[in-house]
Amino acid sequence: MEDIKGKKQRAKKIFEALDPIYTREKTALKYSSPFELLVATILSAQCTDKRVNQVTRELFKKYKGPEDYLKVPIEELEEDIRPTGFYKNKARSIRGCAQAIVQDFGGKVPDSMEKLLTLPGVGRKTANCVLGAAFDVPGIVVDTHVKRLAKRLGLTENTDPDKIERDLEKLLPKKRWRRFSDLLIYHGRDVCKARKPLCPDCTISKWCPSAAL
Repeated sequence: MEDIKGKKQRAKKIFEALDPIYTREKTALKYSSPFELLVATILSAQCTDKRVNQVTRELFKKYKGPEDYLKVPIEELEEDIRPTGFYKNKARSIRGCAQAIVQDFGGKVPDSMEKLLTLPGVGRKTANCVLGAAFDVPGIVVDTHVKRLAKRLGLTENTDPDKIERDLEKLLPKKRWRRFSDLLIYHGRDVCKARKPLCPDCTISKWCPSAAL
């Protein structure tokens, strides 16, 4: 089994190869406040960012802040977000977050992992996404792309997202955590696809133990 030093060296090479290639935007989701980002991130589960942005374009005109999500019947909110899928669960999570933010945090999204995890339906992936993009707090966002690429690149042997997060944190300086997860997300969408990775076109295939060349 490869030691931590070897994984650190590979992670460094992968970071340096991908960093110049991809946009420096911290998320493809469109938002104008931390709460809008939280809502968009909840909606992005099992849904493309493109579809989420289509839905939130109108959603954020109708709902300006957490209080607005508490004023309408849950059925109305469900209809507003239906195109993102799993709309009943997502509506409950959004309403629960809005209520907790109003009651417990003075109407503002908290800026710490510990407090964000107290919000209904918010796990570490969502919390890291919000913390990194809205508050510049370093963190690894482990979505389906990061989970897949971290395994293929031999950077983790784990499948649990929380354990993958901890494994990746050990390989890079804290200041690179968020950017590294962003790079894996973008690369996973464009090249290292789930069903058919484009290994011959991959910039980092030389460091990938799973590359099929």
